[in-house]
Formats: sequence, structure tokens, C-alpha cells
Amino acid sequence: MSHIVRVGIAGLGRLGRRHAENLSKRVPGVVLVAAASPVASELEWAEKNLGVAVYTDLLALLGHPDLDAVWLVTPTSLHAGQSIQVLEAGKHLFCEKPLSLDVAPCDRVIEVARRHPKQTAMIGFMRRFDPSYAHVKRAVAGAELGTVFRIHCESHDPVDPSGFFVKFAPTSGGIFLDCAIHDIDLTRWMLEGIRPLRVSAYGTRVMYPGLGGCGDVDTAAAMVEFEKGVLASFHVSRTSHRGYEATMSVTGTSGALSCGRNLSELPVIREAGGASQSTGQIDFFSRFGDAFLREANAFVEAVNSGATSASSLEDAREATRLAVAMRESLEKGAPISLA
Repeated sequence: MSHIVRVGIAGLGRLGRRHAENLSKRVPGVVLVAAASPVASELEWAEKNLGVAVYTDLLALLGHPDLDAVWLVTPTSLHAGQSIQVLEAGKHLFCEKPLSLDVAPCDRVIEVARRHPKQTAMIGFMRRFDPSYAHVKRAVAGAELGTVFRIHCESHDPVDPSGFFVKFAPTSGGIFLDCAIHDIDLTRWMLEGIRPLRVSAYGTRVMYPGLGGCGDVDTAAAMVEFEKGVLASFHVSRTSHRGYEATMSVTGTSGALSCGRNLSELPVIREAGGASQSTGQIDFFSRFGDAFLREANAFVEAVNSGATSASSLEDAREATRLAVAMRESLEKGAPISLA
């Protein structure tokens, strides 16, 4: 029988606040009861805008009375260790992607989760809940495209004059973990378990030389060779002049589908002086706002039904494994074998 899921959220940065607002106002079957952050201004925001109990750390949050689940939106470097704390405390877990900056911590989380089979654990791969990607998935699963042999993904963040992400980059795990992890997960989702064999990656750093301090780049590409002759390519950047964009093209022996291209923030195109102009997506909230809500609803359903979550810890591990291989290939300037 369904029941109200009492949730506490840890992490109240830009993404954390969006999750918190959704959970407190827009997700049926949830009551947001508590929030945690070590940042005083974030706790003040939570008290004022959410009206929930506030704590300065996760351990204190886990002690909140009658807490059912924890929503982790903390820095990636903390995800694995905090996920283990949540599971061992007997709470259901939602953790933003990626699960870790490396593979071994993912394995430790999976091991703990197996000892706590009654707890739901879900990773925030919200693009699976976007209608356009879901449409492509159904077409692939139904063999409407024939045998798939080619996938191409692109994710572009807008040019950021403030260089905020340059400060964030040393703890992000690199551009592939930071910007390509959704595309990697979606590609694995489309291919349903086909094994990756080899990864090659390339990158450049022109617009943001400050990224050199941590060995990161502002534009990158990677190619993954899968079994059965399937090739997947990934292009990611932090240098888009047209705004945020996330696209995918899937090609098979009987046809192809593309999604996410040429989207405007508003369904309006201005025409004047022999030219047309549309307004690009400002950020990923503009593109995937509804997907975040669908994702939250899926988590609540999984908690109440006991069903396997739509994006599992094992999915997170494999996405991290591919992103890490891309990072290593970029660093070494050579392909990485996964076979």
C-alpha cells in the first residue's frame, strides 16, 4: 500500500534547491521534512522557503524522526561515502549523478546495498524520464530502427563569463564525468547491456585556460567501440554560444531518430531583415525541468512498490567506468581497452 514518503535532502546548491522545491511542492506522495547543508546561507534559505528542520551535516539529518529517505545533492566527491551512510542507516537513497569519481567507491556502495535489499537506491539520471529520449528508447527496443550500429550524443553548456565551473573543476572528476555522464548512461540504456570494448578521447582548452591547473579541458570528444559493431561518439563542451543543448542521434539498419535539436526556450522564432532568430535554452532546467519531476515520481513509486529503481547503482557504476576510461584516454593520449 502506498504511503507518504518522508524525505530529507542534503545539499542545497543550485541543483539541490531545485530538487527541494520539487519535493516540497510538486511531487505527490512526498513530504520534505528536513534539509542539511554546512553552508549557513543555504540553511537560512531552507528555513525561509521550505519551512523544514535544518541540520549542518548528513549524520544529524539521518537522526531526524521518522525519516524514510534521503536525497543527496552534495558534491560528487562525497556521494559514495554518504550513500553508504544513508543505506546503513536504513533509509531509501536517491543520489545525484555521478555516484563517484572512480569505480572502486561505486563497488563499495553496491556491496553495502546488497546487504540492505529492502532499501530503494536510485541515481539521478533524469534524462531517462525526458519524453524525447524515452521515445527513442521505445523505438530501439521495438526494433523500429532495425539493428542499431551508431549513436552520437552532444551536451553543451553555455559560455560562462564568470568562469564559475573553473573553480568547481578540481572536484568534478573532469569534463566527461561532469558533462558526458548522462549521455553515457543514455547510450548504455539504448544498447541494453552490449559491452564496451575500447575508448578513445580527445580534448582542447582554448576559452578557459584556467582549467589547465587541474588538467581539465573545455571541449572534448570520445569514441566508444561496443560489441556487435556498434560505435558511440560523445561531444561535450562548456563553450556553447547558442545556450544549453543536449542531443542524441541513433542510427540503425532500417532508420534513424534524432532528439533535442534546435529547441528554443520559447516556441517563438523572430523574423526580420532577412534573418530568423530563436532564443536558446538558458540551462539544463529549461530543457529538463519536467524530467526532474518524473524522476522524483519514479523514485516514490519504487519506494512504495519495492520494485527495482529505474536507474540503478549498477548503471551508475558502468557509466562511471566509461567516463573514467575517457578521462584516462584523454590524459594518456591513447585508447583504453575495456575488454
